[in-house]
Amino acid sequence: MADNPPEAPRRRADARRNQQALLDAAATAFIASGVDVPVREIAARAGVGVGTIYRHFPTRADLIVAVYRHQVEACAEAGPALLDTHRSPHAALDEWTTLFVDFLTTKHGLAEALQSDAATFDTLHTYFLDRLVPTCEALLTAAATAGEIPPGTDPYELLRAVGNLCIGGTTPRYHPRRMVALLIAGLGVK
Repeated sequence: MADNPPEAPRRRADARRNQQALLDAAATAFIASGVDVPVREIAARAGVGVGTIYRHFPTRADLIVAVYRHQVEACAEAGPALLDTHRSPHAALDEWTTLFVDFLTTKHGLAEALQSDAATFDTLHTYFLDRLVPTCEALLTAAATAGEIPPGTDPYELLRAVGNLCIGGTTPRYHPRRMVALLIAGLGVK
Protein backbone atom coordinates (compact mmCIF):
# COMPACT_ATOMS: atom_id res chain seq x y z
CA MET A 1 0.00 0.00 0.00
CA ALA A 2 1.17 3.47 -0.80
CA ASP A 3 1.68 6.07 1.86
CA ASN A 4 -0.44 9.17 1.67
CA PRO A 5 2.17 11.95 1.87
CA PRO A 6 0.27 14.24 -0.53
CA GLU A 7 -2.67 14.28 1.91
CA ALA A 8 -0.71 15.99 4.71
CA PRO A 9 0.52 18.94 2.60
CA ARG A 10 -2.99 19.40 1.19
CA ARG A 11 -4.44 19.56 4.70
CA ARG A 12 -1.83 22.11 5.67
CA ALA A 13 -2.68 24.16 2.58
CA ASP A 14 -6.38 23.87 3.46
CA ALA A 15 -5.64 24.95 7.02
CA ARG A 16 -3.67 27.96 5.74
CA ARG A 17 -6.53 28.92 3.42
CA ASN A 18 -9.02 28.55 6.28
CA GLN A 19 -6.83 30.71 8.49
CA GLN A 20 -6.52 33.40 5.80
CA ALA A 21 -10.28 33.32 5.22
CA LEU A 22 -10.83 33.63 8.97
CA LEU A 23 -8.48 36.59 9.28
CA ASP A 24 -10.07 38.39 6.34
CA ALA A 25 -13.58 37.66 7.64
CA ALA A 26 -12.66 38.75 11.15
CA ALA A 27 -11.17 42.02 9.88
CA THR A 28 -14.32 42.73 7.89
CA ALA A 29 -16.52 41.85 10.85
CA PHE A 30 -14.42 44.00 13.20
CA ILE A 31 -14.85 47.00 10.89
CA ALA A 32 -18.60 46.46 10.57
CA SER A 33 -19.47 45.48 14.14
CA GLY A 34 -16.43 46.01 16.37
CA VAL A 35 -14.13 43.48 17.98
CA ASP A 36 -16.94 42.05 20.11
CA VAL A 37 -18.75 40.67 17.06
CA PRO A 38 -20.06 37.14 17.73
CA VAL A 39 -17.68 34.38 16.69
CA ARG A 40 -20.47 32.63 14.78
CA GLU A 41 -20.77 35.73 12.53
CA ILE A 42 -17.05 35.61 11.74
CA ALA A 43 -17.31 31.87 11.02
CA ALA A 44 -20.26 32.44 8.70
CA ARG A 45 -18.40 35.18 6.82
CA ALA A 46 -15.40 32.87 6.45
CA GLY A 47 -17.49 29.87 5.41
CA VAL A 48 -16.17 27.69 8.23
CA GLY A 49 -17.50 26.25 11.45
CA VAL A 50 -17.10 27.95 14.82
CA GLY A 51 -14.81 25.10 15.91
CA THR A 52 -12.38 26.02 13.14
CA ILE A 53 -12.01 29.50 14.62
CA TYR A 54 -11.27 28.11 18.08
CA ARG A 55 -8.84 25.57 16.64
CA HIS A 56 -6.80 28.41 15.10
CA PHE A 57 -7.48 31.11 17.72
CA PRO A 58 -8.37 29.75 21.18
CA THR A 59 -9.22 33.21 22.55
CA ARG A 60 -10.66 36.40 21.12
CA ALA A 61 -7.39 38.16 21.99
CA ASP A 62 -5.52 35.59 19.87
CA LEU A 63 -7.83 36.40 16.96
CA ILE A 64 -7.44 40.16 17.40
CA VAL A 65 -3.64 39.91 17.49
CA ALA A 66 -3.63 37.63 14.43
CA VAL A 67 -5.86 40.05 12.48
CA TYR A 68 -3.58 42.94 13.40
CA ARG A 69 -0.45 41.05 12.30
CA HIS A 70 -2.17 39.80 9.13
CA GLN A 71 -3.09 43.34 8.15
CA VAL A 72 0.39 44.70 8.92
CA GLU A 73 1.90 41.97 6.72
CA ALA A 74 -0.52 42.66 3.88
CA CYS A 75 0.33 46.36 4.03
CA ALA A 76 4.08 45.69 4.20
CA GLU A 77 3.98 43.25 1.27
CA ALA A 78 1.88 45.62 -0.84
CA GLY A 79 4.63 48.27 -1.03
CA PRO A 80 7.12 46.36 -3.20
CA ALA A 81 4.29 44.86 -5.29
CA LEU A 82 2.87 48.31 -6.02
CA LEU A 83 6.31 49.61 -7.02
CA ASP A 84 6.57 46.75 -9.50
CA THR A 85 3.15 47.32 -11.07
CA HIS A 86 2.54 51.07 -11.10
CA ARG A 87 3.50 53.58 -13.74
CA SER A 88 5.37 55.68 -11.21
CA PRO A 89 6.67 55.40 -7.66
CA HIS A 90 4.50 58.36 -6.62
CA ALA A 91 1.39 56.50 -7.89
CA ALA A 92 2.52 53.43 -5.92
CA LEU A 93 2.99 55.58 -2.81
CA ASP A 94 -0.47 57.07 -3.29
CA GLU A 95 -2.12 53.67 -3.54
CA TRP A 96 -0.08 52.28 -0.65
CA THR A 97 -1.17 55.10 1.63
CA THR A 98 -4.79 54.31 0.72
CA LEU A 99 -4.19 50.73 1.87
CA PHE A 100 -2.52 52.08 5.00
CA VAL A 101 -5.55 54.30 5.72
CA ASP A 102 -7.83 51.26 5.39
CA PHE A 103 -5.58 49.38 7.80
CA LEU A 104 -5.57 52.26 10.29
CA THR A 105 -9.34 52.55 10.34
CA THR A 106 -9.46 48.89 11.37
CA LYS A 107 -6.47 49.24 13.70
CA HIS A 108 -8.11 51.86 15.88
CA GLY A 109 -10.74 49.36 17.02
CA LEU A 110 -8.14 46.66 17.48
CA ALA A 111 -5.84 48.96 19.43
CA GLU A 112 -8.66 49.86 21.78
CA ALA A 113 -9.31 46.18 22.46
CA LEU A 114 -5.62 45.52 23.12
CA GLN A 115 -5.05 48.47 25.48
CA SER A 116 -5.87 46.26 28.46
CA ASP A 117 -2.76 44.17 27.73
CA ALA A 118 -0.02 46.80 27.57
CA ALA A 119 2.79 44.30 26.88
CA THR A 120 0.98 42.82 23.87
CA PHE A 121 0.04 46.27 22.60
CA ASP A 122 3.64 47.54 22.89
CA THR A 123 4.97 44.45 21.11
CA LEU A 124 2.47 44.89 18.29
CA HIS A 125 3.27 48.59 17.95
CA THR A 126 6.97 47.76 17.61
CA TYR A 127 6.11 45.08 15.04
CA PHE A 128 3.98 47.63 13.18
CA LEU A 129 6.87 50.11 13.00
CA ASP A 130 9.47 47.46 12.14
CA ARG A 131 7.40 46.26 9.17
CA LEU A 132 5.83 49.47 7.85
CA VAL A 133 8.50 52.15 8.25
CA PRO A 134 10.90 50.33 5.86
CA THR A 135 8.08 49.81 3.34
CA CYS A 136 7.18 53.49 3.45
CA GLU A 137 10.85 54.41 3.20
CA ALA A 138 11.29 52.28 0.07
CA LEU A 139 8.30 53.97 -1.57
CA LEU A 140 9.53 57.45 -0.64
CA THR A 141 13.07 56.68 -1.82
CA ALA A 142 11.80 55.38 -5.16
CA ALA A 143 9.62 58.46 -5.67
CA ALA A 144 12.50 60.80 -4.74
CA THR A 145 14.91 58.91 -7.02
CA ALA A 146 12.42 59.28 -9.87
CA GLY A 147 12.28 63.03 -9.18
CA GLU A 148 8.58 62.86 -8.28
CA ILE A 149 8.98 64.14 -4.71
CA PRO A 150 11.78 66.04 -3.04
CA PRO A 151 14.24 63.85 -1.13
CA GLY A 152 14.27 63.79 2.64
CA THR A 153 10.70 62.93 3.63
CA ASP A 154 10.95 60.93 6.84
CA PRO A 155 8.87 57.72 6.59
CA TYR A 156 8.04 57.67 10.30
CA GLU A 157 6.81 61.26 10.15
CA LEU A 158 4.69 60.49 7.11
CA LEU A 159 3.14 57.44 8.81
CA ARG A 160 2.38 59.58 11.88
CA ALA A 161 0.84 62.30 9.70
CA VAL A 162 -1.36 59.77 7.93
CA GLY A 163 -2.31 58.27 11.29
CA ASN A 164 -3.26 61.68 12.63
CA LEU A 165 -5.42 62.34 9.57
CA CYS A 166 -7.23 59.05 10.24
CA ILE A 167 -8.23 59.88 13.81
CA GLY A 168 -11.48 61.62 12.86
CA GLY A 169 -12.40 58.90 10.38
CA THR A 170 -15.65 57.82 12.03
CA THR A 171 -17.49 61.10 11.64
CA PRO A 172 -19.91 61.46 8.70
CA ARG A 173 -18.40 64.63 7.21
CA TYR A 174 -14.77 63.58 7.44
CA HIS A 175 -13.06 61.30 4.93
CA PRO A 176 -9.50 60.33 5.86
CA ARG A 177 -8.77 58.86 2.43
CA ARG A 178 -9.44 62.21 0.77
CA MET A 179 -7.28 64.09 3.27
CA VAL A 180 -4.42 61.61 2.93
CA ALA A 181 -4.67 61.83 -0.88
CA LEU A 182 -4.20 65.60 -0.55
CA LEU A 183 -1.16 65.05 1.66
CA ILE A 184 0.43 62.63 -0.80
CA ALA A 185 -0.37 64.87 -3.78
CA GLY A 186 1.30 67.71 -1.89
CA LEU A 187 4.54 65.74 -1.70
CA GLY A 188 4.83 65.91 -5.48
CA VAL A 189 7.45 68.10 -7.10
CA LYS A 190 5.90 71.15 -8.64
